Amino acid sequence: MLLTIDVGNTQTVLGLFAGDRIVEHWRLATDPRRSADELGLLLTGLLSSSGNDDAVDGIACCSTVPSALREMRAMCERWFGAVPLVVVEPGIRTGVPVLYDNPKEVGADRIVNTLAAHTLHGGPAIVVDFGTSTNFDVVSATGEFLGGVLAPGIEISVDALAARAAQLMKVQLVRPRSVIGKNTVESLQSGIIYGFAAQVDGITERIVAELGTPAIVIATGGLAQVVLEECRLIDVHEPWLTLIGLRLVFERNTAS
Repeated sequence: MLLTIDVGNTQTVLGLFAGDRIVEHWRLATDPRRSADELGLLLTGLLSSSGNDDAVDGIACCSTVPSALREMRAMCERWFGAVPLVVVEPGIRTGVPVLYDNPKEVGADRIVNTLAAHTLHGGPAIVVDFGTSTNFDVVSATGEFLGGVLAPGIEISVDALAARAAQLMKVQLVRPRSVIGKNTVESLQSGIIYGFAAQVDGITERIVAELGTPAIVIATGGLAQVVLEECRLIDVHEPWLTLIGLRLVFERNTAS
């Protein structure tokens, strides 16, 4: 089985694939202070609890957190030393042309999302990844990464609002009774849910207009469910898009 690991700024998502089918998945808080051995104990515990402790025969990993990636790489080498490891970084074959002024600035997760989106749905496509930031990744008809948009994420926006406004607080991210809130909690929920949904639709419309052609819009990321039902322009929800991209990259680099 292939173990895929996406280390994000806030959360680390893991998925276990049997062929092209994901059979187990876990979501953990990203903590750059965790050592390789702590990660090894945590990961082997998860695998053991699911009955797959001896099933891993390949690992694919990407990260936007350099310190966490360093420890994750050390963990894989120490705890899974005989298992082939592919880390998405310069020199790894992805098959994705990156049409960015400086390709090194593009996060590995955005590249594997591009690969997965084009493989699953073709293009042009727009991947909306709801994470620490809300990323809009634009994929050409031939699978190129054209660029995109980076916006503040839902959770960090809520945290900032609660921290900077004395009369406001963190609220549960659910749809309020109405757009016009009747109390502070509902007013905040309305602004968050409908505000971010409008942001997604508005930015998507501008991207499509600039492309000059229709595009399939794919939502992914841990916070997608918060606003998914309120977004008019999202066509597909692929919660494991990044993990699927990691599987595809692993296959490209170990095919021989």
